[in-house]
Amino acid sequence: MKLVQPHSRYASLDMLLRDVRACRVCDAQLPAGARPVVRASREARLLIVGQAPGAKVHASGVPWNDASGKRLRGWLDMTEAEFYDVSRVAIIPMGFCYPGRGASGDNPPRPECAQLWLEQLLSHLPRIELTLLVGQYAQRHFLGARRKSSLTETVRAWAEYAPSYVPLPHPSPRNQLWLKRHPWFAEQVLPMLKQRIAALFGTSPR
Repeated sequence: MKLVQPHSRYASLDMLLRDVRACRVCDAQLPAGARPVVRASREARLLIVGQAPGAKVHASGVPWNDASGKRLRGWLDMTEAEFYDVSRVAIIPMGFCYPGRGASGDNPPRPECAQLWLEQLLSHLPRIELTLLVGQYAQRHFLGARRKSSLTETVRAWAEYAPSYVPLPHPSPRNQLWLKRHPWFAEQVLPMLKQRIAALFGTSPR
């Protein structure tokens, strides 16, 4: 069934975010119910696109408020105050609500969020200079045919997507083995990423 957007255009981002946060399209399919978690402002210059909120984020309503978020902030060399400054950072996952648990981790993000809301949200973010694509779902959507055959190869080819995008693995503790197997990520990608973030916000790398 093709989804129909409730409004084709919004006069303001505030109006759009109000409707996004009130969305209950998938409520019956979500084991914990719908609770869209999205943060954005027209002033934001960094966009973080992840997979979907986990159980802890669903409970708190604060994106990346978990172990994955702590590691991500370390990758970016950002404090919590900087990371959650909505005038700097927009956080829009591919799925806005917690999708529930699957056989090996959380279920994939539901597709309705991107179909209904993603392009509308992006159209209200005119100052975004850098988009971080965290995980395969974000990379598939934004990179399309430019994406490599695996997440590892996509992340390794980060320079091909510069300066607009930086593809990243998910910072989940479950990915500790991936990080150990691919030391080039910490040696090459993270220093570049920290420099990009520092240049974007006029700060000094810590």
